[in-house]
Amino acid sequence: MRWALIVVMVLHGLIHVMGFAKAFGFAELPQLTGSISRPMGVLWLLAALVMVGAAFVPMRWFWVAAPLALVLSQVVIISAWRDAKFGTLANAVVLVAVVYGFASEGPFSFRQAYRTAVKHELERTTRSAMVTEADLASLPAPVQRYVRLSGAVGLPQVNHLKATWRGRMRGTAQDPWMEFEAEQHNFYGARPSRLFSMRATRSGLPVDVLHRYVGDAATFQVKVLSLFPMVDARGPELDRAETVTIFNDLCLLAPSQLIDRSITWEPLDDRSARARFTRGSHTVTADLFFNEAGELIDFRSEDRQRASADGKSFVAQRWTTPIRDYRAFGARRVGTFGEARYDDPAGAFSYGEFELQGIEYD
Repeated sequence: MRWALIVVMVLHGLIHVMGFAKAFGFAELPQLTGSISRPMGVLWLLAALVMVGAAFVPMRWFWVAAPLALVLSQVVIISAWRDAKFGTLANAVVLVAVVYGFASEGPFSFRQAYRTAVKHELERTTRSAMVTEADLASLPAPVQRYVRLSGAVGLPQVNHLKATWRGRMRGTAQDPWMEFEAEQHNFYGARPSRLFSMRATRSGLPVDVLHRYVGDAATFQVKVLSLFPMVDARGPELDRAETVTIFNDLCLLAPSQLIDRSITWEPLDDRSARARFTRGSHTVTADLFFNEAGELIDFRSEDRQRASADGKSFVAQRWTTPIRDYRAFGARRVGTFGEARYDDPAGAFSYGEFELQGIEYD
């Protein structure tokens, strides 16, 4: 879609050059039957340059840059209306893109809300002490091995991470998959927080998703075309579900935090352990499973209820996140492919597949 818009704007801009060429006698151009003065010819050229330049502005700022191109283009089109009126159709396409750009990246968009929340949380981030072998002493043996394998010992305990993802999602086992790209920031310490922004495509239409769990409340919001709300979930059931998600991220992406006092441990056997994680008024439980190499390969919890399609109701179902394909990112090592699964009465199914593209820690 982005490249189609670029093609439309570049071709539209190049057609505007015809007005400049006509005004300065560089070409006869019988398509333009009326005369064009040299000052107006300069305006045609300016409209062409601004239109082509705006086509390549990043989408975050497209809604700011493109309106000037639209105004200049329409002014010169009106000045030669009989010959150039069909150029208004191209401007209509650009106008739709401007409206979408404002909705998706402007001051009231999910993306801006995400950026603002991240900035606020970054301002309170502090450095942590180094993780030592002594810090691992109270952990069950398989958890100790996993923390060592992650490279955490000898490094600061993670207070903040930024991760980028690609993958696909679906609502039920019968629904078609929708591709997505996502970015998240997680913050740990006294008040763990999670901010997750996703861009997906459903039936050819862009879908924006925003998860926020900051302070005492979580929200889960979805819009189609950045304009039309599909889901606006919130409340104590979502808060509890997102507490499980925060803990899951901690286990998979920030193993150094497994020494935190908010977690109590119960050994199960030499390859599994049970954890209870407390955030605010919520305490959730999960079982962690490890392979022979010491890698975490599954996380299972009964405390992350499954939301309905509109996010208004929840039903109890076991939630699991099998993970594999470990690799190093600098000095730290984490799994890079994971699934999100629910044990539906009709049969367990994967509703999400996540491929880690990059991760940064501080």
